[in-house]
Amino acid sequence: MRRLTPVLALGALLLTALPAHASDGPAHRDSYGTKAPYTPEQNPRTYQRTPAGYTPVFTENVSRHGSRSATDSEDGDLILALWDKAQEQGQLTRKGEEFGPTVRALLDAMSKVGYGNLSGRGKQEMKDTAARLQQRLPSLFGKIAADGEKIDVVSSGQGRAVDSGTAFTGALAEADPALGPLIGPTRTDKDLLYFHKAPGGAAYRDYIAHDRRLADTLKSITDQPRTHEAARSVLRRIFKDDFVDQIADQVTAAQAVYNLYAIAPAMSEESPDGQGWGMERYISRSDAAWFGYLGDAEDFYEKGPGFADSDITYKMAGVLLDDFFKQVEAKRDGTSDLGAELRFTHAEEIIPLAALMGLPGSTEPATPGEPYTYADNPWRGASVSPLGANIQWDVFQSGDDYLVRMLYNEKETAFKAGCRPIAEGSKFYDLDELERCFGRG
Repeated sequence: MRRLTPVLALGALLLTALPAHASDGPAHRDSYGTKAPYTPEQNPRTYQRTPAGYTPVFTENVSRHGSRSATDSEDGDLILALWDKAQEQGQLTRKGEEFGPTVRALLDAMSKVGYGNLSGRGKQEMKDTAARLQQRLPSLFGKIAADGEKIDVVSSGQGRAVDSGTAFTGALAEADPALGPLIGPTRTDKDLLYFHKAPGGAAYRDYIAHDRRLADTLKSITDQPRTHEAARSVLRRIFKDDFVDQIADQVTAAQAVYNLYAIAPAMSEESPDGQGWGMERYISRSDAAWFGYLGDAEDFYEKGPGFADSDITYKMAGVLLDDFFKQVEAKRDGTSDLGAELRFTHAEEIIPLAALMGLPGSTEPATPGEPYTYADNPWRGASVSPLGANIQWDVFQSGDDYLVRMLYNEKETAFKAGCRPIAEGSKFYDLDELERCFGRG
């Protein structure tokens, strides 16, 4: 979560629309926001049966990279500078005395992994997701191996996305060595999988940098009494009251503690004896939930459904949705020799794609003047785009007919409203119907 600079002037309407305590809404996992480690959302034994006569002929996905270290040491450096000063002054609490060494060990572990790089947990998340994919579609991967079909691998080009693809495809090849020679080298397509930084994202970047309504909304959400209360509460766990009173920007300092708390689970394998870092000792659930809400609000407006009268945050994801359709259509038309298309990217691509597709949790933008809250909007970063989040289409054929099933974080998921499945309650859709529903006719 990027730090939000508080402002003194608050919109009265924004204040009255916000919940008093974010913890009233989210579960504990939600407090990690988009840093939540990955867990599949459905037991595969509960998936619907494939309709009679259909066999799997193709699968494609887009996956966020797995768990990673923080992108830099800024939060740790900031809070440790305060900690060192407090130690000199005898202003640490008993719990606070443990905090500095814990943070130093965490920073050391992240430095060894490499800032922004895939952690041990992240590599395992990718391997496990690949193994479940293969177990769901054994006949497809058997067919890929038997027929010599190719598995195409494409990434944003960023290290953690490339490494995620390597871990994912390595698990596929380990499970069936015959697949190894069929897995292509990971190619880079920034226009497709890093579109927020590519030429197609120019208008989006201008929105982030210069949109006054966006800036005012986020500042108003951040700088309210609950934020200052939570900040002081966090700091008092570590520092004595007199020292807390000396901290000029308590919100920024507390946010640094929260950011370390949020990234710690992603680094669990690098913790002492793999037992975790215990960062939850330094921030209460209610305070973590509040800072998690602030992070969700930022992601909601900067990457997700955003304002109801604008599609600037997710329109650019059309290039990725188009590619999903193009791959399936090429398979149907006999112009593709691929058995699987595997894509590896980032939250900045998954979140807008979820909004564009109308996936669960991403269907409700915020009315201007009525800001996003947990109380009135289902969007949660930990569900929409946890570390390792993925969207997958499986394609099944019977003669000239093709069906598509979508999995979102491995949960069978209906396509957006207006798309008709082959039968009421079914998660299988005729490809022709999806083309109609998404205006590709």
